[in-house]
Amino acid sequence: MSWFKREKKGITTPTEAKKDTPKGLWYKSPTGKIVDAEQLKNNFYVSPEDGYHVRIGSKEYFEILFDDNKLKELNPNLTSKDPLKFEDSKKYVDRLEEAQKKTGLKDAVRTAVGKSNGNDLVVACMDFAFIGGSMGSVVGEKIARAADYSLKHKIPFMIISKSGGARMMEAALSLMQLAKTSAKLAQLSDAGIPYISLCTDPTTGGTTASFAMLGDINIGEPGALIAFAGPRVVRDTTGKELPEGFQTAEFLLEKGFLDFIVPRPQLKQRVNQYLDLILNRKIEVVV
Repeated sequence: MSWFKREKKGITTPTEAKKDTPKGLWYKSPTGKIVDAEQLKNNFYVSPEDGYHVRIGSKEYFEILFDDNKLKELNPNLTSKDPLKFEDSKKYVDRLEEAQKKTGLKDAVRTAVGKSNGNDLVVACMDFAFIGGSMGSVVGEKIARAADYSLKHKIPFMIISKSGGARMMEAALSLMQLAKTSAKLAQLSDAGIPYISLCTDPTTGGTTASFAMLGDINIGEPGALIAFAGPRVVRDTTGKELPEGFQTAEFLLEKGFLDFIVPRPQLKQRVNQYLDLILNRKIEVVV
């Protein structure tokens, strides 16, 4: 005798009684740790069990660095053109339009000025979600203009890099941004205005070959991939097996390419601590 009797085939739950699980309630880190999304946000998007730093964008970094998330965005409406009429699997103009609709961003970097621990700070933050954080003419121009703002108002400058490298759809125009941004940072150096570079995951290609490694201090996030060419390219080119942890922030710190590594929850404090020291600002001691 069966333990149950099927009345009719199929699922009989009324439609109005069905409830979908809301998206984004949980996050699974690469090490398999499951984190509540709200807990993750409250912990600066760092998995509390394994310390994994989830990729975030300019919106989240601005929230972390600026007091009460109050900021003035600089040059928010700059957008890329297509002077080369480039087309690969799709037209560049179509790719730009698609990226803008998907991300709500104008391009792969946002620049802003605001207070951080009560002191003025200009921040340029890259967004990997916009065509892999690739560096085109707009990225170079916005960084250059942000550096000009820092120079004019004598405000420390910080760039948060997260990029796959130069934007191939702009060819040589993209490569010109390496020299352009480097020249602007040299002007800041000559004026004695601090420039902080934060390398996040991933920082690669032309970004690494220019502004990402030109900071008065170069900081890395834990576990970030920081390189010019990726590990696979290096392995295939050299024909050698790579050391464990090759091109991670920890590896670069050991080899002297980074000054220190900062977990994201400590970022605001450590950046301002450095600026207080070199600018001889009053440091408040909390007892």
